[in-house]
Amino acid sequence: MKRLTENKIFWAITALVLSFVFWLYVTSVESDTIRQTFRGVRVELVGETVLRDSRSLVVTGLSTNTVSLEITGPRRVVAGLSAEDLSVQIDVSKLSQSAYASMQYTVSYPARTDTSGLTVTRKVPDTINFTVSRLNSKTIPVRGSFDGSIAPGYTAEPVSFEPSEITVSGPEAYLRNISYAWVSFSAMDVSTTYSIETGYTLMTAEDEPAGTDGITSSADVVKATLKILEMKELPLTVNLIYGAGANETNTIVTVTPETITLAGDSAVLSGMNNVPVATISLSDFNSTYTYDYPISFDNSLINVEGITEAEVKVEIVGLESKNFTVRNIQCRGVTEGYEAEVLSKALTVKIRGTPELLEKVSSDDLVAIADLSDYDVTTGSNIVNARIQVDGALDVGAIGGPYTIMVDIRKIS
Repeated sequence: MKRLTENKIFWAITALVLSFVFWLYVTSVESDTIRQTFRGVRVELVGETVLRDSRSLVVTGLSTNTVSLEITGPRRVVAGLSAEDLSVQIDVSKLSQSAYASMQYTVSYPARTDTSGLTVTRKVPDTINFTVSRLNSKTIPVRGSFDGSIAPGYTAEPVSFEPSEITVSGPEAYLRNISYAWVSFSAMDVSTTYSIETGYTLMTAEDEPAGTDGITSSADVVKATLKILEMKELPLTVNLIYGAGANETNTIVTVTPETITLAGDSAVLSGMNNVPVATISLSDFNSTYTYDYPISFDNSLINVEGITEAEVKVEIVGLESKNFTVRNIQCRGVTEGYEAEVLSKALTVKIRGTPELLEKVSSDDLVAIADLSDYDVTTGSNIVNARIQVDGALDVGAIGGPYTIMVDIRKIS
């Protein structure tokens, strides 16, 4: 035995025999047929591009995105596979119309896999269901809200969006559910115009988020702008033309409402201290005047309170009026080569002033003057306006009117 164990030839023969036995064992085991289940194998669509580009069709609503496969084959092949290496494919390139479809699939193995001895003995599910829909486009409005806060003394116009509309494309069945794109953005204590580029959410007519599966849009983001305006409260004022004894000392003006709040560009509002609503001549009435005037201002400004009219009441106190007959009636501004004859012999006018001053006035102090400058070469009998003049420095004057006289104009032969 000692000589045998030290013999090199013996060990060489022994190693050869052991190797042969191991090889026989391995080959017999590796060639065994086994069965293995692979779960979560992904579903792939083949020919989607052809379907979309040449037929304007798209696949939606896959009944499942993964399947389970039971594969039988040699241990050496099957044992080397995993669910991540496998996929199942559905060829949709031959479909030609909108329809509900149910198709079987084929198994795709990793490259260089020996598939000659492999058999798919079970598929769960056996077929994949889906819908083939017509590809279409739809234009929807962009809507949204500002969820922040505006600084005191400022207001904001409605939010504007650029673009104001978005075109969405996708399966016709899905597009029917999309009604508008909704944008929401915010900032705190905003006092200047604020803009931001942001995404949006597609919404249904029921104001719920819409599905976006297979939907593409003409724009991924929109620019939302919140235009900020300054607010300013301004007094409503009346311009008075004093006369016939009425001035700032004996005139009371009441405007209702007293103020108006406007919103607009700061550059416009900064130069405004009031909003005039009327110009009133105090010689046009006796003692009291009331009228509703429209409130007008720059078209770029916004009427915050929505008040469009102001009631103006003017009261003249401490003055009286008295009727006088004017017999001194004159014409001025007669065109050269023409002459004017006053046909009116007298004119009754109302003069206003303090009682003390009215006592000092007589008809001889009054003159009615008709200015014929605008009549040029007019001839014939005309009714013209006459201005009443009170001679002297008395603080009285004619009110009411207009006063008119009749004048005959003729060319001098």
